[in-house]
Amino acid sequence: MSSQCLVLSIDQGTSSTRCGVWTNDGQCIASHQIPLQSLFPQSGWVEQDPSLVFEDVMTCIEVTCKNLVVKGIPVSSIKSIGITNQRETTIAWDKESGKPLHNAIVWSDTRTTPTVERLIAETPTNDKCHFQKRCGLPISTYFSAVKIRWLLDNVDVIRLEANGGRCMFGTMDTWLIWHLTGGISGGKYVTDVTNASRTMLMNINTLEWDSVLCKFFGVKMDWLPTICSSAEVYGNVAKGVLKGIPIAACLGDQHAALVGQKCFRKGEAKNTYGTGCFLLSNTGKNPVFSRHGLLTTVGYKLGKDQKCVYALEGSVAVAGSCITWLRDNLNIIEKEHEVEKLASSVANTAGVYFVPAFSGLLAPHWRPDARGIIVGLSHSSTKAHIARAALEAVCFQTREVLEAMAKDCTFAISSLRVDGGMTNNSLMLQFQADILGVPVLKPHNIETTSFGAALAAGLHVGWSLEENNDTVKELQPKFSVDERDEQYARWKAAVQRSLGWERGTTRINVIQPSMVKKQPSNPIRTGVMIALGVAGVLVAVFAYNKWKK
Repeated sequence: MSSQCLVLSIDQGTSSTRCGVWTNDGQCIASHQIPLQSLFPQSGWVEQDPSLVFEDVMTCIEVTCKNLVVKGIPVSSIKSIGITNQRETTIAWDKESGKPLHNAIVWSDTRTTPTVERLIAETPTNDKCHFQKRCGLPISTYFSAVKIRWLLDNVDVIRLEANGGRCMFGTMDTWLIWHLTGGISGGKYVTDVTNASRTMLMNINTLEWDSVLCKFFGVKMDWLPTICSSAEVYGNVAKGVLKGIPIAACLGDQHAALVGQKCFRKGEAKNTYGTGCFLLSNTGKNPVFSRHGLLTTVGYKLGKDQKCVYALEGSVAVAGSCITWLRDNLNIIEKEHEVEKLASSVANTAGVYFVPAFSGLLAPHWRPDARGIIVGLSHSSTKAHIARAALEAVCFQTREVLEAMAKDCTFAISSLRVDGGMTNNSLMLQFQADILGVPVLKPHNIETTSFGAALAAGLHVGWSLEENNDTVKELQPKFSVDERDEQYARWKAAVQRSLGWERGTTRINVIQPSMVKKQPSNPIRTGVMIALGVAGVLVAVFAYNKWKK
């Protein structure tokens, strides 16, 4: 074991930071993970502390290497590093101090909704998809360019430093690589094509920053990092236990999972069930532009001289985070894994449907005005029915995305490869097969995101992309066509009821203080009212004491 080339992957996700040491055949032989807390300063706002994220990365690296040594394997066996990260999450920092100028704005943050509306109105076509053929994406709160625009408009220090040439902008990968390779002492200011394709600033055809897009969003091209392939040496680690080891791969998390699942052929698809849910299908060497609400994105580019492989993606904002919500907000479970047992205690949802549109709906709807609803409640509904409906909601949303994908592509998807933490839930996976009507394939190793980053970095040390042939668990659908379609139709009806809740015809009118007519002040009446109030309290206390006796 000690004589082979090992690769360390850094998997910086929305809810945790994880490091793992991998072999070419897909074995993770040492690892460490640290949970990551998000901040919610206002409704719809989601932030994270970039400095804390980097500290967690360094801690994970150190502990993982210690765990490797405990097994009798020297750290010197690690020959390469791969990074995978939460996408779209945007950071601005000072190039001279290396310190963030604002908390990271997380991908699911919706504070930019007014900015999006203004930007759409500024397009010649008044269409959110105006730039689709240029970047593959709709104008949405989801993507980095809109977050940068918000920071420039609302944070004075960022606007001043950007105009003065001191501000650096980047997604999480850029922040980590810059710090790992030296930071203010010569850190490499780079990103890869997969992360760049999620900014709305990269031309999906040329794989370069686009002058038209940058001008529209008011972002100068020299503020942005250099775009590289997904598998090349960006620089060496500057300090710590891995000093001198090259960082040789970088992919956004869902793209790393596409590599980790070995979706190397056109038409192969995977779905990752994490905080959100992300279904990607390999569309080959040419971009496919969706007419049904999906995103055109870079799948991967595994080397400077390699061809770019594209993908279609359907992004669902709420998947595993819905289970977290059941735990933290409704308190119907203590641990997330308990949801399967609770949901399994009932045969079905008894007509309960849960649309977890906590911050709107992403693909294929793109409706920021949607909000979460639970419908179909009756006197017999229990927390078990709600828990089961929450699991099924993830599966229904996956079907919506898969149906849109089938309409856009000339090929049919005959099975679905799955990965991510939620795939440990057998009840959910079986329902996924049932509602899709195709087999669901779960690999033995569900950490395909981390492994995908390692696999790409392994190319630098001679790894083969095809060496690992992971065994899979196959779940066959059990529903009849009628049963499947009936449940899906009711889900679609529930989705319709969630739309327009934040604004529009179904918005609830809340009486504001300014809408209430003030009465002129009357000191006598005020005195009488205070006296009556005090008397009422005394009577209540007397009655309570008498009752206790």
